[in-house]
Amino acid sequence: MAEPRVPGGASDELSLPCGESIDPRALDLGVREFDCDCGSSHAVVMDVHPPSRFVPEALVEMLRETIETDDDFDEFGTPHVMGVVMEEFPEKIESADKSDDGNVGYGLLWVSEFDSRRLHEIVVELIVELMEHAISHADSDSAASEFEEQMLEFDVAEFVEQYRAQRDFESEHDTAA
Repeated sequence: MAEPRVPGGASDELSLPCGESIDPRALDLGVREFDCDCGSSHAVVMDVHPPSRFVPEALVEMLRETIETDDDFDEFGTPHVMGVVMEEFPEKIESADKSDDGNVGYGLLWVSEFDSRRLHEIVVELIVELMEHAISHADSDSAASEFEEQMLEFDVAEFVEQYRAQRDFESEHDTAA
């Protein structure tokens, strides 16, 4: 039986937060969500999915310029985004390292208890918190105040609604905004 969060367990099945399990090789690169036997929809994220799946590319570039990574990845990306989500919701995300499986097309996989829309909202909320933390360390009190003011007017749910409509998440062929 596979052990959650331990790559290379005795089984190829990934135990999901809901108690069901799936074969990670059954998920192709275009899958962003799937309907589970438990009756819920679960968001699917792979390391090959760009962080611009969640936020505009300009913001991704800014994050890449300001966040130094101290790991095997060259720059801030989806694995870091999902690491932040897993840190906040450890019991709601399961992951699989399939980097040794050349049949799947991805290296890392995350499946959440949340549907793709709720996961999107969580990612945006956590990125805003990350930005808020970074700006609090800035030397400029006016920049911090301006950011806080802007965030008071920022509606995460509305942003996600508009971003998803713009990105056309109904298709596996969505494009960067």
